[in-house]
Amino acid sequence: MFKIKVYENLDECRQLWQNNWANACLFDLWPVRDCFQKQYNNRPYFLVAEDHGKLCGLLALSWIEEKQCFGHFPGETWQGKTWLEQNRIAARDIDVFKTLLAHLPDETKIRYLTRESMLLDEEAMRLDEIGYMFFPRQYGYSFKKYMQQFSGKSRKKLGRELDRLKAPGLSIRHDSLSDVDLMFRMNLEAFGEWSYFNDSRFMHAFEDLLAWLHKKRLLRVTTILLGGKAAAVDVGALWGSSYTVLAGGTHPEFPGVAKLINFHHLEWACFQRLEEVDFLCGNFGWKERFHLTPRPLYQIHIPSKTETPKDLHAEKRIACA
Repeated sequence: MFKIKVYENLDECRQLWQNNWANACLFDLWPVRDCFQKQYNNRPYFLVAEDHGKLCGLLALSWIEEKQCFGHFPGETWQGKTWLEQNRIAARDIDVFKTLLAHLPDETKIRYLTRESMLLDEEAMRLDEIGYMFFPRQYGYSFKKYMQQFSGKSRKKLGRELDRLKAPGLSIRHDSLSDVDLMFRMNLEAFGEWSYFNDSRFMHAFEDLLAWLHKKRLLRVTTILLGGKAAAVDVGALWGSSYTVLAGGTHPEFPGVAKLINFHHLEWACFQRLEEVDFLCGNFGWKERFHLTPRPLYQIHIPSKTETPKDLHAEKRIACA
């Protein structure tokens, strides 16, 4: 007999997460999620499956009032999407997996789920978006060997383009916190209302995230200067042997500079002998052209039911077969 419990107290949810969630990537860390929880303030709704008093399943959700649906905790929704990736449903086996989903009381949209979460029930697998990874080990940690993946013609074309960019004089600045504001400004100018940073909640959450990363010495700020002028700024996080490029911005005066800064990330990762670089979802074309490794993520959409979460506050424990 499984027992399903619902937890809505944030402190209890934090304890559940920290005691039972696998810290497999940056986005698994509670402080990372908590930066967004504090700004969005969505109501936590953690479903826990127990077998003879032992936890055997955990589905960490938030009730997103503005969308009237559940999403993966902390529910930082923007234009129908979330930003935090590699979400998961922790379940011992397919019975626990299906039981957790069966006890969702209202419409639920869980995005960016890892393949490991979905292997329990391949029928529920629905492709969401593609993330893109770089694995330096594939190339013996040699950036030169990686560049051999491009055809000779492509390498010559790239070389001419990069030489043109470097002509005024190239320098690279690292970990200048004042460049973060420049990154925000360039990103907003480039994408306008389509920028995540156009939402003040996301902007403040991201600022909190960068502050926490800096405090823990995990933050990496990379600035490309051409002719002494800042042409591109990326912010990322180095956690363990994995580097995640979180966000960036480029100056319109330097078309093509994104290639330059991305090649810099790849070359640096090879030199540091990192295991992976995560460029996240969102394909602007260059990720495939750079021969990055695609990593599909998945989603689950469960339609609305007749009851709403407000009706279920009193029911904290449900017995089921």
